[in-house]
Amino acid sequence: MITRESLAGWYRNRFVWVAVILLAVSAGVTVLVNSAGPEPEPMDLRGQLTTRMRVMFEQADPGQHNHAAHNVQQVTNGEDEKPAVICGVHVYGFEPAGATQLADVRTVYGFHLCGVAEKKRPWDVAVKLVGPMIVDMSTEPPGIQVVEATENVRFVDRLREMFPAKYADLASKEALGPSEMADLRRRYDAAAGF
Repeated sequence: MITRESLAGWYRNRFVWVAVILLAVSAGVTVLVNSAGPEPEPMDLRGQLTTRMRVMFEQADPGQHNHAAHNVQQVTNGEDEKPAVICGVHVYGFEPAGATQLADVRTVYGFHLCGVAEKKRPWDVAVKLVGPMIVDMSTEPPGIQVVEATENVRFVDRLREMFPAKYADLASKEALGPSEMADLRRRYDAAAGF
């Protein structure tokens, strides 16, 4: 049987539990706000290099990507408007390996995949610039070398000739990851007007 005293006890306990929950939530919010800090952490060196390489490739004229047998300078969106070049970059490593700041890096080994975003041209038929690359950061502007096969040298042999062994092994197995590829496609579609 429910009595007046049992109902009063239930209400009292309910208010105690509500107070405990509110106290816990406010303590949690305080911890989250304090742990976030006033400013976000700076991007790690590999992230800085990835961003720098992507911006560098996207701002370069397609002909400066140093790909043999590609006549991409002729691509326009009409009215002499050059289409955007949208790139994804994966950094395999850099020299000196012990560098901790962007200014200390001399050479970057990586992979790039760029699409020339002509208006209303889908990704699947876009002009693409792709391959393992070496970027010489000691020059201004940085020098770009793209690994390509020649008449006399197979691609894999050229890759091993140009890249240190540890990066050549990565370059023969890795390109862009799924999230990098999804970001590239999203940005390409936006630039091409889809």
